Amino acid sequence: MADFVHLHVHSEYSLLDGMSRIKDLPVRAKELGMKAIAITDHGVMYGAVDFYKECKKNDIKPIIGCEVYVAPHSRFDKEAGRDNGYNHLILLAKNKTGYQNLSKLVSLSFVEGFYYKPRIDLEILEKYSEGLICLSACLAGSLSQAIIQNNMEKAEEIALWHKRVFKEDYYIEIQHNGLRQQIMVNQKLIQLARKLDIPLVATNDAHYLKKEDSYFHEVLLCIQTGKRMSDEDRMRFETEEFYIKSPEEMADYFSEFPDAIENTVKIAEKCNYDFEFGVTKLPNYDVPEEYATHLDYFKDLCYKGIKKRYGESPSEEVMTRLEYEISVIEKMGYVDYFLIVWDYINYAKSVGIPVGPGRGSGAGSIAAYAIGITDIDPLKYGLLFERFLNPERVSMPDFDVDFCYERRGEVIEYVERKYGKDHVSQIITFGTMAARMVIRDVGRVLDYPYSETDKLAKMIPMEVHITIPKALEQNREFKELYESNPSVKQLIDIAIKLEGLPRQASTHACGIVITKDPVDTYVPLYVNDGNISTQYTMNLLEELGLLKMDFLGLRTLTVISDTEKLVKQNRGIDVEYDKDMNDPKVYKLWANGESVGIFQFESQGMTNFMKELKPDCLEDIIAGVSLYRPGPMDQIPRYIKGKQNPGHNEYTHPSLEPILNVTYGCMVYQEQVMQIVRELAGYSLGRADLVRRAMGKKKLDVMAKEREYFINGQVDENGNVLVPGCVRNGIDKESANKIFDEMAEFAKYAFNKSHAACYAVVAYRTAYLKAYYPAEFMASMLNSFLGNLDKIPDYIEECKRMGIEILKPDINKSFGKFTVEDGMIRFGLGSIKNVGIQPVDSIIKERETNGKFENFTDFCERMSEESVNKKCIESLIKAGTFTEFPETRATLLASFETIIDTIQSYNKKGMDGQVSMFDLGSENNEEENNLNEIKYNFMERPELNERELLSIEKEMLGIYISGHPLEKIREQIIATTNISSLQMREIDEMNSTVSQNEENTEIRVKESTKFEDGQQVKIAGIITSVKKKYTKNNKIMAFVTIEDLYGSAEIIVFEPTYMKAQDILVEENIVIINGRLSIREDDATKIVANDIKNFEESKPNMLVLNITNLTEEQKAKLRGAIKFFNGEQNNIRVMVKINEELKPCGAIYLTDEILKVFEEIVGKENCQ
Repeated sequence: MADFVHLHVHSEYSLLDGMSRIKDLPVRAKELGMKAIAITDHGVMYGAVDFYKECKKNDIKPIIGCEVYVAPHSRFDKEAGRDNGYNHLILLAKNKTGYQNLSKLVSLSFVEGFYYKPRIDLEILEKYSEGLICLSACLAGSLSQAIIQNNMEKAEEIALWHKRVFKEDYYIEIQHNGLRQQIMVNQKLIQLARKLDIPLVATNDAHYLKKEDSYFHEVLLCIQTGKRMSDEDRMRFETEEFYIKSPEEMADYFSEFPDAIENTVKIAEKCNYDFEFGVTKLPNYDVPEEYATHLDYFKDLCYKGIKKRYGESPSEEVMTRLEYEISVIEKMGYVDYFLIVWDYINYAKSVGIPVGPGRGSGAGSIAAYAIGITDIDPLKYGLLFERFLNPERVSMPDFDVDFCYERRGEVIEYVERKYGKDHVSQIITFGTMAARMVIRDVGRVLDYPYSETDKLAKMIPMEVHITIPKALEQNREFKELYESNPSVKQLIDIAIKLEGLPRQASTHACGIVITKDPVDTYVPLYVNDGNISTQYTMNLLEELGLLKMDFLGLRTLTVISDTEKLVKQNRGIDVEYDKDMNDPKVYKLWANGESVGIFQFESQGMTNFMKELKPDCLEDIIAGVSLYRPGPMDQIPRYIKGKQNPGHNEYTHPSLEPILNVTYGCMVYQEQVMQIVRELAGYSLGRADLVRRAMGKKKLDVMAKEREYFINGQVDENGNVLVPGCVRNGIDKESANKIFDEMAEFAKYAFNKSHAACYAVVAYRTAYLKAYYPAEFMASMLNSFLGNLDKIPDYIEECKRMGIEILKPDINKSFGKFTVEDGMIRFGLGSIKNVGIQPVDSIIKERETNGKFENFTDFCERMSEESVNKKCIESLIKAGTFTEFPETRATLLASFETIIDTIQSYNKKGMDGQVSMFDLGSENNEEENNLNEIKYNFMERPELNERELLSIEKEMLGIYISGHPLEKIREQIIATTNISSLQMREIDEMNSTVSQNEENTEIRVKESTKFEDGQQVKIAGIITSVKKKYTKNNKIMAFVTIEDLYGSAEIIVFEPTYMKAQDILVEENIVIINGRLSIREDDATKIVANDIKNFEESKPNMLVLNITNLTEEQKAKLRGAIKFFNGEQNNIRVMVKINEELKPCGAIYLTDEILKVFEEIVGKENCQ
């Protein structure tokens, strides 16, 4: 059997072009008897590390390479038409130098050469050629292209240039792929190779694994290009030959050129690059000169910090824990790591950038607490250091840090300045073809009806890590359809083939890598929207020993900081949170369900949980963060019962009580699992963490061994006890078995208490601010969502509930953002449409320098030289900023342009020197008075009506402030409809998937909802937008946006409904819509309209009685009256209103006389 190695191979990381999965390539190579295989993706090295690992796992030699794009001229040339083209070239790394040069070339292709594709040029190819093997590539290579153009002189010149640069490591590549052009080119390539004494090499440009995969690959190309299989002009490979062929096939194809086959093996022998895993490569951190070592400096920071935290004489427990941690940190080589993290957090705090109290397991370190990396006392809350840094498991520690989201960039800039810009990079992440999405993609490519594809996609359960095969097992209806319908089977089979392939690359939201040498020494770089990122993902960077940090931008920290500033500004006091975090007034918010704006507790489900729990200490909040997730939610009733019935908790064994009493007998935290293993069976905490991880990952073989050790202990060959076990510690075998089962079941869901405690502190601070400084807090919340008008109405509604009035923007009182005035919130000028930052700054500066504006013309005169143009002034008028002046908005809108033109004319006269000394006589004074009269001559107009005022206010501010067109019919809308825009947004929030990482630190609960896809619903609102379009079948449809009291919702109107309702689909018309709910995980929830009517046509006939403040006696009289006037001739429904909630209360026969009876009972003002 001939030896052969594939050297031109595209994996799944040739995005939407290569189809061979990384894990399958070495397996296939082994099946075919090959000893090595290369990876050469288009322009990138995304898959290099995973490919290397999979090859090693299968005893296949990995060859790291790339098919680079070469610019026709300089990589810096990017002229349209001239520089659109590019050529291909295969580069393979022989050794470490070759890998570093390949990484450098690929990085530069993105950073400097990107133009449609990442491109290198000949200049840098020559500069970084050492350690690389070069193959001339496919038909798209410059050598083949010269031959195709019948320019053999140029072809010879290209070949000789590459031979000069790469010497014996340059090979001319020949392929057999069934293309007629390839056969012709091969002949010329072989002649050229023989003439110039350049070795040949045979490749196959493999894009998929097996020949039968070619059809699936065609579908993949259609997904990439947005085409359908039925399109004649779609991109396709003309033959089915681009697969991983066997050595026999390749030898047979190139039987006349055995050297081309033999050279593949010789090249593979030359390529010997190995990635280095597990060796930490920290950047250099310079300590002050007065310290002999980094450890001395770290210890000094710790000892000084521990006294600040615990007083001048910390307890023995504190010092013992600190010394232990320092010794472990030193032993594991992470002193510099702690110093680096401390340094940038210290910088942030020193320049006033808000920093979170901590995040993740790092809060378990007392050393981190001492030096200010975290702000959670690990001893007080029982947080474990070993959960963060385990001396028995060598792995890089991981401090994730939250910064104010507005100033996070400043911290990154500081790190770039300190370590060098080329030593810092963001990190790549990949979006994959998930189950529902790939079904929709394949359905579109196959021209499958959209409605049918959508139905199939929605049969996939909304679960984390769901796959199509899993869905076929779980959903009987889905499986039956798959087995009974051939076209469905075809679609699903293709989707299964493509599911999970990477779809696109993007930048990780918060990951940063900091390196000792320039980043591209270790990993290739990628550019996305101007952001430079690594081409390897976060986990791979950690495996390579690089320092990865999470710099997270947390909106809530900005809200907290802004609130504190507003309190200082308005009240002249500094906010001081109660140190023990046990203020009853704060916990009352949770108990009353008033959790809008409280970090992590805003969802309806979490609000209900807290109302039932009635928390009164931070431990309850920590537990709340941890329990409200899939799995642990089952423990919520038990937790609430334990909270409400202290002393009646149930424990499998009394020895569990000291560990689980804080959570009322429930296992909630990973740390509790570790403590149980340590306290009951005598494990070290380090080893206890290993057991916890094994349980969490369901490593059955490890768990079977550990069960035995947990129960009966472990001894070495000399009989020395390594682990005492439960039985030796006086716990019976049956109880020990049961406890292990409980831990094993719970460990997969258990939450990191350190992380929960950090978030609980942030949550407490937001609740504290809301309880004591409600206006300042809500103003800051509104400011944080200025760019997201969907959320603003929710907080406006909460302000109303809290009795906080929202004031219109005012030219003399507003600043850039929302501010607080006498307990009310004033809208900011910066939120007005067409009014930018510069005009706002100019207006505020002028006002602060020369006093408030006396009238409209005073404003125009004083701002005439500034950046406040006519468009800006028109917007200020419409937004109502001049309502304190006597002129109506209509008058100002009719007059402002004339006034501005007159002022500018006077200014121009003065500048042009047209006013002479003689003009200052008495006659001219009289003329000036006349001109002033002209200048201030307003074109008086009556004020706009309420609806017009609200309309222009909404146009300028994006929301209604001084009122709402629907406010007068609020009760009627509530009684007539069964869904609102708020509920539609909640559906989307429930459906949004947050990936569950290995440590379970982030996962969103999919809350139960009364709404389902396809459900018939009714919604009412005011039309704000109507966009018509024609379908490919020439049918008219419309996308209608309506706004209700809580925000906006999108309505889809197909032709039959549109034709009936087109006359009323007019902006600012109030309508009621019957329709079908359309819930999709990849799009916002919408309603497909069945029927649209003017709301007036649908007004319900009802009597609304507000009983919120009635006495029990009044309520009793009211019940009697409703019962008395109820009869066979009822003509109106009765609704009772309690706060904002409406409830049906029967029906009556109503006349004017009967109405008076009800008005006497409840009061006229409470009778609507």
